[in-house]
Amino acid sequence: MKCPRCESDKIKKIADAPVGNAWEIHVCEKCWYSWRSTESPVVIDKFKLDDEKIAKMGVIPPIPPLKK
Repeated sequence: MKCPRCESDKIKKIADAPVGNAWEIHVCEKCWYSWRSTESPVVIDKFKLDDEKIAKMGVIPPIPPLKK
């Protein structure tokens, strides 16, 4: 299985359907694109990523702890 957005083979299953084997959710560990196994993931060419575009992506800042 390859990522539909960056073509990486670093794919990880992160969830299963709560009932039966209806679907699975997969995520790419390179570009963080995620999709459900029942979807036919289609990524428009302008949203495809290569190594150069991924290297230029900003880092998402962590969510700070909630105030009590």
